[in-house]
Amino acid sequence: MALSLAGCGDNGGSGESDGGFTVGLLLPSRAVPRWEHSDKPLIEKRVKELCPDCRLEYANAENDAGNQRQQMNSMITKGVEVLIVDAADTKALRSSIQDARDEGVPVVSYDRLAEGPISSFVSFDGAQVGRLQGEALLTAMGDKADDGQIVMLNGDPASPNAAWYRDGAMSVLENKVKIGKSYTTLGWRAENAHDNMSAAISALGPQRIDGVLAANDTIATGVISALKSARVTPLPPVTGQDADLNAVRRIVKGEQYMTVYKPFTTEADSAAAMAIALGRGNDVGSITTTTVDNATDDDIPAVLLTPIAVTVDNIEETLVRDGVYTIDEICTPKLRPACDEAGLTP
Repeated sequence: MALSLAGCGDNGGSGESDGGFTVGLLLPSRAVPRWEHSDKPLIEKRVKELCPDCRLEYANAENDAGNQRQQMNSMITKGVEVLIVDAADTKALRSSIQDARDEGVPVVSYDRLAEGPISSFVSFDGAQVGRLQGEALLTAMGDKADDGQIVMLNGDPASPNAAWYRDGAMSVLENKVKIGKSYTTLGWRAENAHDNMSAAISALGPQRIDGVLAANDTIATGVISALKSARVTPLPPVTGQDADLNAVRRIVKGEQYMTVYKPFTTEADSAAAMAIALGRGNDVGSITTTTVDNATDDDIPAVLLTPIAVTVDNIEETLVRDGVYTIDEICTPKLRPACDEAGLTP
């Protein structure tokens, strides 16, 4: 992958394609911290490295599919040469992606597989994300994994990744534990997760929940808040995803059992390399490693990256080693004793 990405720095081609052009970047929301804090700056940085004369036009949909359609159409009208799009609603954006194709603007589908004639796709293996969560939850439950009861808080059904994660988790959990309650979390919002978890506690009883499969760290935030509000002690193991800083701190404190680290730099690098290649009129075959099918097209060139499970035992060798966070960022003064116990020392 490193060799392939490096190769995209060449000004392959001729004529105007060798100069700078505008790359449009559309991200889905601010509810999940990673979009603004990780993906946007990483993509912007890599685009400039690969094409110093290129420009980045950015918009955030604020979880509104209609807003994202308008943003996309506006970028096409302004003359962007290529788009990187993480769809707020992968079905709702289909017509706009077709409009982009009709205007000769290739679309790189980022993180979520959009419908319509996309030119390429990059994400993490969602089934493996779910499997890592399910396996970690069973491990954390210990003896209760044999006959225990869990609550599942899945992601927003507007995102195909939500079903991808759920199916991966169920491949591990099915016939192992009882699913006491299962919910979808609209907008991946913590407040919606809080409401769903509160409903589960009321329905099942505060001492009859042995684990919680939370699809990501924002959902885990709402779950843990609801458990604390209901004075559930000890807290059952709770999963997560995205390695948000607050989630990592919760893991150190023992409030959240695990998260899934998806090295965003690699995902952003792949998306930027695809966009620059497509903007220059080149093929992405040297960048992609597999193909995927969406609801409208088959054999779409793709990169599916490998996620990593993170617990308190491997924070240093994953997130700290990769430069995602420093120990000082993770270990606030209040967390210093817990960090010392976990072996997280500067």
